[in-house]
Amino acid sequence: MRCSVFLLLAAASAFAAPAFQVKFAAATRSKPVDGRLIIAVSPKTEGEPRFQVGWGLDTAQIFGVDVDGLAPSKVVTVGPATPGHPLATLAALPPGRYNVQAVINVYETVKRADGHVMKVPWDDGEGQQWNRSPGNLYSKPQIVDITADSITPIEITEIIPPLPALADTKYIRHFRLQSELLTKFWGRPVYISAHVLVPEGFDEHPHARYPVAYRQGHFPRDFFDFSEKPAAAGDRFGQQSYRFFQDWTSGRLPKMLVVLTQHATPYYDDSYGVNTANMGPYGDALTMEFYPALEKKFHAIGESWSRVVYGGSTGGWMTIAQQIFYPEFFGGAWGFCPDPLDFHAFQLINVYSDKNAYYDVGQFARLPKPLGRMPDDHVLATMESFSKQESVLGTKGRSGGQMDAFHATFGPVDPDGYPARLWDAETGELDPAVARYWRDHYDLTAILQRDWERLGPRLIGKLHVTMGTKDTFYLDAAAHRMQDFLESTKLPVKGPYYGGSFEFGDNEPHCWAGKIPPGQPLESFYLPVFADYMQKMAPKGADLKSWR
Repeated sequence: MRCSVFLLLAAASAFAAPAFQVKFAAATRSKPVDGRLIIAVSPKTEGEPRFQVGWGLDTAQIFGVDVDGLAPSKVVTVGPATPGHPLATLAALPPGRYNVQAVINVYETVKRADGHVMKVPWDDGEGQQWNRSPGNLYSKPQIVDITADSITPIEITEIIPPLPALADTKYIRHFRLQSELLTKFWGRPVYISAHVLVPEGFDEHPHARYPVAYRQGHFPRDFFDFSEKPAAAGDRFGQQSYRFFQDWTSGRLPKMLVVLTQHATPYYDDSYGVNTANMGPYGDALTMEFYPALEKKFHAIGESWSRVVYGGSTGGWMTIAQQIFYPEFFGGAWGFCPDPLDFHAFQLINVYSDKNAYYDVGQFARLPKPLGRMPDDHVLATMESFSKQESVLGTKGRSGGQMDAFHATFGPVDPDGYPARLWDAETGELDPAVARYWRDHYDLTAILQRDWERLGPRLIGKLHVTMGTKDTFYLDAAAHRMQDFLESTKLPVKGPYYGGSFEFGDNEPHCWAGKIPPGQPLESFYLPVFADYMQKMAPKGADLKSWR
């Protein structure tokens, strides 16, 4: 008998695991909430764990569960089987003293034009950031001692307030427009916004007309690359921003409009600027609704030769894609370190021949695929680790992260209305049918190869790519593949020679944007390049003097 009791106690001890019991106060939110409950656990006793979640070895631990119709004061138990990252479950969390914080990423119910009713984290002006989004609920950080069988209560008492409105200045203006196309698609009002840098004398000369440089990239809260205040010693970014202000106001740069667009979606901090099955007709909304309205308001020339598009990383892919999908709207594209331009080299995944996104698999061995590398060549993260972190932050592609953005942008719609995944979040197994969809719709090199007879004459001289040969995210291989095809148009093929440029920086990392002199701002270097290019592309009789 005593032996049986001992065995029962030993078994109970073996299955003992910590838990959290979470609720939110009625004073914080009076209505039930749908969303993702995320608990961040950090060994750092200072700061807020929600801001300590990252990619590398120093990331805080997270756990996540969906909540549906969670009422005020109702307790949610986050138990040992709750999925987590980097530790796979809460049961694996070692005993110790931790800084703990809970966040509810609030979802909104929408009925899309395709009939799907979905719960998604709508952007609230912050650029799809779960730990900063206005309206999200969170608890104050608390230091707790977690043991093998401890139950830690967490009460959520805070709500992230709305962001303050941005004030116009002499040089930076703000523009917002409701898109009829996107509103119809999502079944609720959808807005696109932009920060517009206007030239010296803009208000004094209302009849002047200007060319436009559209800068694409991750969600820009404001035009932070332009600062009227001198920077402190050692503040490299601030110094470049102030130098751009000095260049802009001194007459050293051509008079143009520089536009940073805000178009976050429920899946990412930007839409990738193209029409997609999951996010809607953002490409058409930008080029047919938003940009024409912006150009009318800000006195743009409004012709193809007077528009260029440029950007880096995500913005680099968007730049090249928008030029290809809208070849006669934009007059030229400069894509810096773009996301994969060819899906045979989707970072280190060949989406057409590989069986798994997480591992290179042999007959007996398998090796993990890195996501990126640091300057010293150490691994930044693996594809598996990165993807699984996103699956903890949000199910059904709702993490707001980079891999989920790829699925939402390039993939079709699953039967439940959410993005169909190219690879399984748990196993990494690739879906060949989804890969074919990616190829036919968004593999930019494949599209150029397929449609060069039609696209070639409209893209002559317009495509320009820069890339470091040691890109942090292994994006250089895809750029080389696109270059190989475009250079082959010199040969007898259907269509003309592309006449653009590829520039590779030897041993340069991600975000290399060409041979810019040290300390010179990106725009201070490239705006004169754009102006010279526009002069060459302009039709006879175009105004090439007043804005220069």
